Amino acid sequence: MAAADTEKLNNLRSAVSGLTQISDNEKSGFINLVSRYLSGEAQHVEWSKIQTPTDKIVVPYDTLSAVPEDVAQTKSLLDKLVVLKLNGGLGTTMGCTGPKSVIEVRNGLTFLDLIVIQIESLNKKYGCNVPLLLMNSFNTHDDTQKIVEKYSGSKIEIHTFNQSQYPRLVTEDFLPLSSKGVSGKDGWYPPGHGDVFPSLMNSGKLEALLSQGKEYVFVANSDNLGAVVDLKILNHLVQNKNEYCMEVTPKTLADVKGGTLISYDGKVQLLEIAQVPDEHVNEFKSIEKFKIFNTNNLWVNLNAIKRLVQADALKMEIIPNPKEVEGIKVLQLETAAGAAIKFFDNAIGINVPRSRFLPVKASSDLLLVQSDLYTEKDGYVVRNPARTDSANPSIELGPEFKKVSLGDFLKRFKSIPSIIELDSLKVSGDVWFGSSVVLKGKVVIAAKSGDKLEIPDKAVIQNKEVHGAGDI
Repeated sequence: MAAADTEKLNNLRSAVSGLTQISDNEKSGFINLVSRYLSGEAQHVEWSKIQTPTDKIVVPYDTLSAVPEDVAQTKSLLDKLVVLKLNGGLGTTMGCTGPKSVIEVRNGLTFLDLIVIQIESLNKKYGCNVPLLLMNSFNTHDDTQKIVEKYSGSKIEIHTFNQSQYPRLVTEDFLPLSSKGVSGKDGWYPPGHGDVFPSLMNSGKLEALLSQGKEYVFVANSDNLGAVVDLKILNHLVQNKNEYCMEVTPKTLADVKGGTLISYDGKVQLLEIAQVPDEHVNEFKSIEKFKIFNTNNLWVNLNAIKRLVQADALKMEIIPNPKEVEGIKVLQLETAAGAAIKFFDNAIGINVPRSRFLPVKASSDLLLVQSDLYTEKDGYVVRNPARTDSANPSIELGPEFKKVSLGDFLKRFKSIPSIIELDSLKVSGDVWFGSSVVLKGKVVIAAKSGDKLEIPDKAVIQNKEVHGAGDI
């Protein structure tokens, strides 16, 4: 490390030691991360050494063995499992102020309701005890504690813990933002979901789970409705003693920026777009060479997590995330859980059906899952078999739908249109939908500037451009 960087680190260490808002574990984790960043430990990939993983490393889902039919065997399998949902995100992109997991998805049920119902029905069916863990951030902790109380009567153990809270760094002098007089939450950030492993350990939850005989944790984003417990995957990992498994799925043109699995120096590794040299970015985005992408559904052995965290061996690639707070340029250093794959023994990917990746990141995704394209049973949101096209329709909504609160977004629909036979939809301008509207084929609805365009009840619009009432 250069002398100037060593001085920066020493100044930062002394400033951080005086911060009373965070624990000693958080302080040392943060300094460790900054030290790695300053020493220029960026992992550059030698493009010529990248190899396509074989079916042994990225296992096709349809080659997995059938699950034992014996209920007692299935119960003993499930009793090894813990489900952990990453619950640190706020619903800001969807006009919400609280945790994203409390947005209503279908039939008045939130993401969290659906997750709880799924695990309850699993526990009831097999007489097992699969607990649910929620990893919150300081942004979602208080709200989640209140929300979890409503499940106190349910037959499921719910545990919550917080991921680390790190100080935002002022870019100019590398000191904590909180030391510049910026108070409250703005001075801090949660350092990405790669922090799940040390946080699980530091919270004491890891030890408690191991003492209950738990062996595997299934980690997934709380907004991925496709991330449900899969017995075939769990059975495969237990039989083959895989310490880590990343679910990947075939890439479409909508997923070109997603990380992919490669073989590199004899190990399976996640390759993210940020690691790709500029001259190879188009190759990375193509769906010919890199055919799969990371769903962020991860299955990890708990004993292996303990071993690697204790040895401080999980040195995932650092993702620098520059921001601006109150006019001050700051830096957040983050890590991603998928990048940990290369540190675990006998790690694999499993190439799963697309149905296991159904994230709700924007209001257009919410429109899809609230429509007749999906049904919900026992907490599982399932694709309607009446849809013959395996791909979902592409939906583009204008700012009147995107840059508003969720309540204002939903007010524009008397009911969500039927889209089973829809290929693509583009909506722009001041558009309002009546009830029982049916959209088919390629539909463009663009209200003229200053006009309010109301789509009447029971309208059927097929392969049409609509600019005014006369076009319907």
